[in-house]
Amino acid sequence: MRPRIFVTRRLPGPCFEKLLEEFDAEVWPEWQHPPYEVLLEKAREVDGIVSLLSDRIDCRLLTEGAKGNLRIVSQYAVGYDNIDVECATRNGIYVTNTPSVLTEATAELTWALILATARRIVEADAYVRSGEWYRSGTGWHPELLLGMELEGKVLGIIGFGRIGRAVARIGAKGFGMKVLYYSRRRAPEEVEKELNATYVPLDTLLRESDIVSIHTPLTPETRYMIGERELRLMKPTAILVNTARGAVVDTNALVKALKEGWIAGAGLDVFEQEPLPPDHPLTKLPNVVLAPHIGSATKETRERMTCAVLENLLAFKKGEVPPNLVNPEVVEKRRPGFS
Repeated sequence: MRPRIFVTRRLPGPCFEKLLEEFDAEVWPEWQHPPYEVLLEKAREVDGIVSLLSDRIDCRLLTEGAKGNLRIVSQYAVGYDNIDVECATRNGIYVTNTPSVLTEATAELTWALILATARRIVEADAYVRSGEWYRSGTGWHPELLLGMELEGKVLGIIGFGRIGRAVARIGAKGFGMKVLYYSRRRAPEEVEKELNATYVPLDTLLRESDIVSIHTPLTPETRYMIGERELRLMKPTAILVNTARGAVVDTNALVKALKEGWIAGAGLDVFEQEPLPPDHPLTKLPNVVLAPHIGSATKETRERMTCAVLENLLAFKKGEVPPNLVNPEVVEKRRPGFS
């Protein structure tokens, strides 16, 4: 019999059709994520779950699933802060993700936010669409919507993994920027040399950078890593960009910083509350560019993510350790495989 899989949303690309051939898969048909109680019920019935960031895979669900046949949670994302990984390991459940296939897409989106914020593109678009430009009677003015030039500026990267390094590469080689970075582990010397990157303490990075870009996972240590104290360290001309996780930044402190001019602007693809309510204070600020968590949203990348999910599941089905295993300690608890 084919292993039973619950997929919490339809996924793009031909690899999804292959997944449906290889597994007895039930796909949640709605655009919105399945309610938690539905997910809990399915966890008790199936051998594996394909999850998204908006699916709460907590200890209750994993423990209940482990009483049945749940053996693997294959996450369609690089991040997995929605999954209680420690609890999964205790219960012998494998957790996988899709880490390497979305690096370039997320780095490109980061730069889209940097450029849009630095050059005030959203403000400029609204200025034209609203008719204000026409009503002004001035086709061009020396002080209209002045932004920040990036050439030669200082780019600060918080979290120097795959995506952080890709963003640094574009900044160093495309705009001639000096790169400062702060990360849990220092990069090899050859990487620093290639990217013109210097490892510095977080406070130094915040004080000296013109652009601060966040690429760290959400953990208990990084939650509210950027709060009022950190925002006050930044230059009043600086821009903060976050394409990592919303809760790395204290939203209330950021709203205050943008309103009171502690920093010049922000570009955000992620938020503490998703989806962001239309009446949220961030939506009322002209100096912030907002995107609905689309860092990996290219056709090519999303299809590669589907293939990565499939590769993880197929390896597990064959009794092999999946290529993108998040919790390698689980191998000591249970051998891979659905039996």
